Amino acid sequence: MEAPQDRLALANDAPVREDGRYVVYWMLAQRRTRWNFGLEHAIARAQELERPLVVVEALSCSYRWASDRHHAFIIDGMRDQRDALAAAGVTYLPYVEPAEDAGKGLHAALAAEACCYVTDHWPCFHMPMWVERVAAEIDVRMETVDSCGVIPLRSAPKGFARAHDFRRHVHRVAFDALSRMPVAEPLRGAGLPSLDGLPAEVTERWPATDLDRLDLASLPIDHTVAPVEGVRGGQAAALARLGGFMEERIGRYLDRNQPEVEASSGLSPWLHYGHVSAHEVFHRVADHESWDPSLIEGQKATGKREGWWGMSAASEGFMDELVTWREVCLNTCENRPRDYGRYESLPDFAKKTLAEHADDPRPHVYTLEQFENAETHDPLWNAAQNQLRREGIIHNYLRMLWGKKILHWTESPQEAHRIMVELNNKYGLDGRDPNSWGGIMWVLGRYDRAWGPEREIFGKVRYMTSDNTARKVRVKNYVARYNAAPETPSMF
Repeated sequence: MEAPQDRLALANDAPVREDGRYVVYWMLAQRRTRWNFGLEHAIARAQELERPLVVVEALSCSYRWASDRHHAFIIDGMRDQRDALAAAGVTYLPYVEPAEDAGKGLHAALAAEACCYVTDHWPCFHMPMWVERVAAEIDVRMETVDSCGVIPLRSAPKGFARAHDFRRHVHRVAFDALSRMPVAEPLRGAGLPSLDGLPAEVTERWPATDLDRLDLASLPIDHTVAPVEGVRGGQAAALARLGGFMEERIGRYLDRNQPEVEASSGLSPWLHYGHVSAHEVFHRVADHESWDPSLIEGQKATGKREGWWGMSAASEGFMDELVTWREVCLNTCENRPRDYGRYESLPDFAKKTLAEHADDPRPHVYTLEQFENAETHDPLWNAAQNQLRREGIIHNYLRMLWGKKILHWTESPQEAHRIMVELNNKYGLDGRDPNSWGGIMWVLGRYDRAWGPEREIFGKVRYMTSDNTARKVRVKNYVARYNAAPETPSMF
């Protein structure tokens, strides 16, 4: 089926080439073959035109913070795509750029024999710029498809400053959005004709990367940020993680703030790279609850955090994180494309109060390098930073403390913002994601209100301390685990 109209947009005004050889799906942000409106729409176009489908998935080496960690995670997913598309008889072109700008011209060459181009809409980082650039240089129609979240991005009339207001919007539109979910397995039964080969220029200049023999050390990326040991990217790993959450942890989700309790889904890296769909996650929770959208049809939009979905308390808590908090960050990026992550885009109250306290004496001042190497006086903060460096994540609750203490221990709030961005995006497997940007900006006052009493350095921005955190949640084992020297393999 074609994508719903509120998820579909034209990226250029070029025509469809009726006599083209194939339809192209540029798999840009939704890197999976399941529950993917973009892939589903591309298949529908290919069926309509009775042409083969070509899926191209490229990986640049020149994006900021490109490293072995991010590349390895994405390439794991590319292997999954290769296998799934081969099984469906769809031509797949995986291309890992071997040198800066080596991929320049690839899309124009593919488009030269294409009927049309379909790609993903993603409102963050370099994606919009790349889509705009390619749309301008190709000579066939490019359509973009929003498969970002459960709620269509364009359903919101504006950006929302508070999660409560966005939650009310979710309540207003959720039934309609859930009435048109993507197909779980769009490749099954697609019945597309096979392709007798890509254009010669493409195969000569941009041959498919051998994903099994690729050596990351040969690429011009940051080799100091290693892949996370024992963590694999891709659709298969995402589904395994989702299955483990549904079978073992969702019932204790309300304990997710406890660092020593396995309760969170841990899905953010796979959601970030598009290896799993928010729709599929939603579907699995709904199935677990024996829930269907008829239970919310006609229900009043209250904006309440609890009770609206009609699920168990644990599942309601998870839904609020998956739909409200994740998608309010997508909403901000969609409606503030130029400054969603800039310090200047903070709410007026936050900028005003932080400016008023900019000259307050700091109890400690650390450099980027000291923060990066976990060299502060605070064992709990150091443990959180060590987890980020080793595992590419920080426990959800401690991630908030991690950011608040950077604000507390830097020379200015602007410097705190810079350091949070650098560390999060360099090491975090979900760095550069709308949710990541939203978390950083929340530390500085976004999606929040003025708090009292007014404090030094923070002013009216929400305050957190390690001591108070340690009283609220159990951290002793967490601190011991992540402040211990990592084990090294024996030589004997």
